[in-house]
Amino acid sequence: MKRSKRIEALDRRAVNQDAFIDEWPEMGFAAMRSPYDPKPSVRVENGVITELDGKQRADFDFLDQFIADYAIRIDRAEASMAVSSLEIARMIVDIHTTRKEVLELISGITPAKMVEVVNYLNVVEMMMGMQKMRARRVPGNQAHITNLKDDPVQIAADAAEGALRGFREEETTTGVARYAPFNAIALLIGSQAGRRGVLTQCSVEEATELDLGIRGLTTYAETLSVYGTEKVFIDGDDTPYSKAFLNAAYASRGLKVRFTSGAGSEVLMGSSERKSMLYLECRCLYVTKGAGTQGIQNGSVSCVGVAAAVPAGIREIMGENLVAALLGLECASSNDQTFSHSDMRRTARTMLQFLPGTDFIFSGYAAEPNYDNMFAGSNFDAEDFDDYNVLQRDMQVDGGLRPVTEEEVIRVRREAAKAVQAVFRYLGLTEITDEQVETVVYAHGSKDTLKRDVASDLMAADDLMKRGITGVDIVRALAETGYVDLAESILNMLKQRVIGDYMHTAAILDEQFQVMSGVNTPNDYLGPGTGYRVTGKRWEEIKAVPHRIDVNEF
Repeated sequence: MKRSKRIEALDRRAVNQDAFIDEWPEMGFAAMRSPYDPKPSVRVENGVITELDGKQRADFDFLDQFIADYAIRIDRAEASMAVSSLEIARMIVDIHTTRKEVLELISGITPAKMVEVVNYLNVVEMMMGMQKMRARRVPGNQAHITNLKDDPVQIAADAAEGALRGFREEETTTGVARYAPFNAIALLIGSQAGRRGVLTQCSVEEATELDLGIRGLTTYAETLSVYGTEKVFIDGDDTPYSKAFLNAAYASRGLKVRFTSGAGSEVLMGSSERKSMLYLECRCLYVTKGAGTQGIQNGSVSCVGVAAAVPAGIREIMGENLVAALLGLECASSNDQTFSHSDMRRTARTMLQFLPGTDFIFSGYAAEPNYDNMFAGSNFDAEDFDDYNVLQRDMQVDGGLRPVTEEEVIRVRREAAKAVQAVFRYLGLTEITDEQVETVVYAHGSKDTLKRDVASDLMAADDLMKRGITGVDIVRALAETGYVDLAESILNMLKQRVIGDYMHTAAILDEQFQVMSGVNTPNDYLGPGTGYRVTGKRWEEIKAVPHRIDVNEF
């Protein structure tokens, strides 16, 4: 068959390497609505919800029961449900209706009602809604800090550079689970070397992650996964009640907590119950709200390939981010797993969160080359830093990052690497040579660094845990090896654990360790001329990309 050369050229485009599938609601491949989604309803008797979205209480599964008992304002339920979904949708984008009024109304509606509301909004209206409903006034950003070798020196250096670039939170994980304490310590030290007040976490198996948190080696957790059907929840060895208990365990020790959910997980695990992705994600978000945690990492996350394959899948991702904000949760809006071969498509997907701003536009921007990202690769990585900064400059948007100079990067990478070297030596851990430090300071990724003695590292990491090393020991090690400022910064992070203010919704810390959250710096957007605007010092910072023509030189 003779072929059109234009069609042949189009067939070779990167976007045509992506996966696409028709809607198939029987298997869960429906983004915004499914013919099998329940109709909204509620009935309250003697202060108890006895009917929820067409189900009688006797027929509730454990998600229905948890949502009915803990996630819906019972005193508001009947009044809120009486308001039409279209009217609620219009209130979300109406500049004359405050965020507080919307939150009050939404607090009484059911998951099925929420699905109806969101389906009235197109993506531009969802972005308008997010601009108003975001919890914290100023958007932020979070980074992944990992590498293929689990090299703690590289983790420290990349964490320092990431903090310098503006990331407010940094998250690591491991290729080899037993490296977790090394990675956590390196991330803690490196983050404070780049910018004081950065929150850190080590995403590993929950018992280890909680242990690291209790020791003061991490400051937040976000990998407490929740699911939208009972079968998938059980397959994950959990229930809403066990997640609520785990949330309490973290919070009682002064750790900030976010849950994780996202469209497509139930499809991947084979039990979507024929419901739409948006409906199942609404159930996850209501469980998150009911469990008492302050926020959520959502936006399909690691299941983004499933959501992105169906019609309106990217719209659904923005919709679920908005639902999180409508429920008063901090929203770390994913963008953290690569899903497309097309640069145009991956950028377009991110603009839905970038332009209105979310509490964390990425719940994991890869602050290393994607080959080093142990979270399976991010939608943006270290090679996109300059592009991202220019996008902020082009649109006068605060995407949470800032341009930096090469001199600044080298300085903070060296300080972080040398500090980790000093701490390891002080604590009697594996040797870090001057050559390793110098290599990492100038490295782009692990392809540029030296090999670690993995066997010695793992024995030393095990010994560290047996010795009961805590954040206080890291402070002492830094102070006694000459890194007094770093020691003071980490001590201040430990003090925050006692104060507890950074567990408020959408909390981050500035460089003076002052909390900025949805409580003390709430989003006050109410139309043109209101809310957070990129002006003044922040605008001057965003404009100063390194490859511009500086008129002061003429």
